Amino acid sequence: MTQRQLESPHAPVCATNVSLSHDEATRLANIFKALSHPVRVQLLQFIHDGDGELCACNIEKHFDLTQPTISHHIKILREAGLIISENRGVWVHHRIHPPGLAIIQAWLSKI
Repeated sequence: MTQRQLESPHAPVCATNVSLSHDEATRLANIFKALSHPVRVQLLQFIHDGDGELCACNIEKHFDLTQPTISHHIKILREAGLIISENRGVWVHHRIHPPGLAIIQAWLSKI
């Protein structure tokens, strides 16, 4: 797309191209969709506050939700790339996935 000259230096500037690719927009939308539920925002913050990693056994006792419900929310955060889960013995440990958060931070810093 070519840029056009504005007739007046004081005229409003309009965007002349889309600076975010469709893939980037889809990735961001999926992350924000994952963060659109208050429980998932709380879970992400709770994991972050636990030095960036928490055992599932510590998460369940702090929420008035069933284990399957918590697992569902954790799965959505994991699929969005915001956390990583790792089996250790009988427990699953969840930790923040910095590249997922970096995507949001980079985009927000540009707007």
